Amino acid sequence: MNVVVIEDERLTAQRLILLVKKYDPSIHVLAEIASVSEAVAWFKTNGTVVVDLIFMDIHLEDGDSFQIVSRLDLKTPIIFTTAFDGYMVKAFKVNSIDYLLKPINYEELVAAMDKFKVLRLNNRVAPVDIKSIIHQLSQQNNPQFKDRFMITVGTKIRSIKTENIAYFYLEEKTVLLVTSDGTTLPVDYSLDKLIQVLDPKQFFRISRQFVVSLNAIQMVHAISAGKLKLDLSPKTKQEVAVSIDRASDFKVWLGKD
Repeated sequence: MNVVVIEDERLTAQRLILLVKKYDPSIHVLAEIASVSEAVAWFKTNGTVVVDLIFMDIHLEDGDSFQIVSRLDLKTPIIFTTAFDGYMVKAFKVNSIDYLLKPINYEELVAAMDKFKVLRLNNRVAPVDIKSIIHQLSQQNNPQFKDRFMITVGTKIRSIKTENIAYFYLEEKTVLLVTSDGTTLPVDYSLDKLIQVLDPKQFFRISRQFVVSLNAIQMVHAISAGKLKLDLSPKTKQEVAVSIDRASDFKVWLGKD
């Protein structure tokens, strides 16, 4: 079986490939792709290559993956991967082979792959109905954001409620989350991806290194023209400052009801 993995988080992609190989070592991963533009280019260049299944992240670094299906008119079966666990998944469940919530659980991957095999064996694999998915999503009046994160540490998995997260920060290419009680844990998301899945009323990206929760901000100091320094709770080891180019937007965000 030939598969393509479309995922812009490298650690997530590598973990997914390991789980796929664990499920069936004979599966051949043809490509690991990180963007819409790269995916479109790859499929146009490799049009004669047989792809049996695509694992496709919904939010990519240069847009959503629906553009890939629409621009290429893909007929290949898709298993979506998503960070959202709210209303969105219903549309994907109905209109694709299956969906997998991040971080991807091996048992759920097995169920999705088994489902795909049964559908293919019975010639019941249908192309993804992107128009139907987009229509269903557009009917939702209240977009839902992530309300919890599943954190994998070794062989243990922890569920952290988003409301209990004080801030996220980047340290030596690893994104860490800090809870309101001071617990620090690695999270398999980039800060760019986090901003897509967090409620913008509660979280703001103040710099390239930090995404902070409104509840974590104890004090804001104007330390120079246009520069703001934050006191966060729990306290940080380093000084936390709002980037000058984000200071105006930050003040507007801070003053919203």
